[in-house]
Amino acid sequence: MPALWIAHVHVTDADAYGKYAKLAGPAIAKHGGSFVARGGKYVTLEGKERARHVVARFPSVEAAEECYNSPEYQAALDFARGASERDLIIVDITE
Repeated sequence: MPALWIAHVHVTDADAYGKYAKLAGPAIAKHGGSFVARGGKYVTLEGKERARHVVARFPSVEAAEECYNSPEYQAALDFARGASERDLIIVDITE
């Protein structure tokens, strides 16, 4: 069953986070992920305000988890740690 990887991000160090983004995209693609939304216009109706929102579609929850735990993504994530406040979830798509 397909899944969505949904990240809500507040960037605190744009240079370091830019390095994360440059590496994260290829890691996500390697694991079958494709971006549905990456930045762009948004409206916060409830919850904590985060200025960046990213949604990627994966073939399954397992594929998204494998991506997150992969050496490639973890190398990218090293740049995001300390450069952002993030919430990241993976959820099945019910079709």
